[in-house]
Amino acid sequence: MKSPRSFIVRPLSGRRYDNIKNIGGMEFIVSSSKEDHKVSNRFAEVVETPSGYEGPIKKGDTLVVHHNVFKFYNDMRGRERSSHNFVKDDMFLVADEQFFLFNDGVRWRTTGKYCFVKPSPVKDYYITKPGSEEPLVGTIRYSTSILMEHGVSEGDEVAFTPDSEYEFNIDGEKLYRVNSNNICILL
Repeated sequence: MKSPRSFIVRPLSGRRYDNIKNIGGMEFIVSSSKEDHKVSNRFAEVVETPSGYEGPIKKGDTLVVHHNVFKFYNDMRGRERSSHNFVKDDMFLVADEQFFLFNDGVRWRTTGKYCFVKPSPVKDYYITKPGSEEPLVGTIRYSTSILMEHGVSEGDEVAFTPDSEYEFNIDGEKLYRVNSNNICILL
């Protein structure tokens, strides 16, 4: 089975939601809500690439996908439905704009216009700031070809526009997905 334009994937852990955490050797369900985007599974295994696809992604690679790919929702009559990405069993279609990173077994790489930024810890100033992170500032963790053409590479400290960041957890590290166009200053 191949799709002409989409990748065929399955949830990496075999579950649509990543809502079970192991704390002190015991498993706890941290959220039972289908609407909670923070616990939807965002990792997918590539089952099949699109017909005629010649890019770097291959079968078995891991994709970081949009939080709605595997989610359930309720229709207008209150019936539970799968997302429009659902095909059958545990297989889903994912278009290019629905995934942001891929891992080929060696390292994570970006695929399009989104980079990933590691938030910077609060810097010591005379005036105290709320929170544990410097607002709108971080270090490029995974860059894009767009940014590299402009001299911005991994490890560079940057500032980004307000409300352009979206939180992900990649390999236990908190990262923000930011559109490359929203990186506004190289610090």
